[in-house]
Amino acid sequence: MVLARLTVLAGPSGVGKGTVAALVAARYPKVYLSVSATTRAARPGEAEGRSYFFVSREAFEAAQEAGEMLEWAAYNGNLYGTPRQAVEDALGAGRPALLEIDLAGARQVRRAMPGARQVFLMPPSWAELERRLTERGTETDSERAARLATAEREILARDEFDYVLTNDDLDRTVASLAAIMGLD
Repeated sequence: MVLARLTVLAGPSGVGKGTVAALVAARYPKVYLSVSATTRAARPGEAEGRSYFFVSREAFEAAQEAGEMLEWAAYNGNLYGTPRQAVEDALGAGRPALLEIDLAGARQVRRAMPGARQVFLMPPSWAELERRLTERGTETDSERAARLATAEREILARDEFDYVLTNDDLDRTVASLAAIMGLD
């Protein structure tokens, strides 16, 4: 039986959170994979409501002030957050919900919804995390160094989580997350 419960998936940049979350959602269509809101402009190939909800800074700040964001953060001059109502609607409809967020967001969700499962995704090794960040080619050297410094701090917080998974085999990681979510 699938339980309608919120699961938070967090971990450092480059660990594969997005890939794991997308595969869980693809294999288990009942799962609601949360879509974040952002104040940044859409990039080529991004679709409204699928990639993000693209909103003005004013609309985001108003939603945040009204308590409509389950969690939120500022990054590179833009705001990002999880609309609370969509998650609550999914759970209310009996759908398990999955959030793929950072450590700070996971901590906010822990305070807002203490019953949520918290899962931390680890890289197989530090060298592998460096390789993944380098090969994806989306950051400059200084941005990658900053992400790695953040990753060190995030990894130290793994004991705050209910579960820790190592993303060393994608299929096994997806199966483990699905089991934690009670999907099998």
